[in-house]
Amino acid sequence: MPTIAYFYGIAISMYWADHNPPHFHARYGRSKVLVRISDGEIIAGDLPPTAQRLVREWALARRTELEENWRRAANHEELERIAGPDGQG
Repeated sequence: MPTIAYFYGIAISMYWADHNPPHFHARYGRSKVLVRISDGEIIAGDLPPTAQRLVREWALARRTELEENWRRAANHEELERIAGPDGQG
């Protein structure tokens, strides 16, 4: 599962050919969630409140890039890195 972003200790990843709805995986310490790309809502798992807020805000700001990576993943193409809110890739 490629890591496409990493910020504030939060790793964002996507699987190739993953199930719908379009989503990504976020991991912070031992906490893991699945986040729907369309609205940044958690569809499974749990994160601490601050990490959850950061991930949702980032997802909404980077929605177009996440949707493009989802398309790439569905076609088994290489995924692009996406900058975090801290500007790091």
